[in-house]
Amino acid sequence: QVQLVESGGGSVQAGGSLRLACATSGLTLSNYAVAWFRHPPGKEREYVSGINWNDGSTDYVIDVKGRFTISRDIAKNTIYLQMNPLEPEDTAVYYCAVGRVIFGVPRARSQYSYWGQGTQVTVSS
Repeated sequence: QVQLVESGGGSVQAGGSLRLACATSGLTLSNYAVAWFRHPPGKEREYVSGINWNDGSTDYVIDVKGRFTISRDIAKNTIYLQMNPLEPEDTAVYYCAVGRVIFGVPRARSQYSYWGQGTQVTVSS
């Protein structure tokens, strides 16, 4: 059974930082990409960042580039998203997702087969 469990969310002030973690189990991540999506209040769920497990290549949307860093711990099958400095616009439920790929990191939600339950990030001004 595939499981993705996010942790690390919380409430911080603008300028603060959080590190999200996504622990995966039940599948071998070779030939998969792992991505972070977020669902801001009143908006659609959107892609944030992703990493190709095979070669470690990463991808970020322009809004978070330079502020967020995605990384992986191969031994723990865990993916992290370091976020700083956080802005109020980053407030959302953050989800990790896994999708089968060969090259690169897809941004479309439809490319991801497995999803975590989400973790809330709230940034106050």
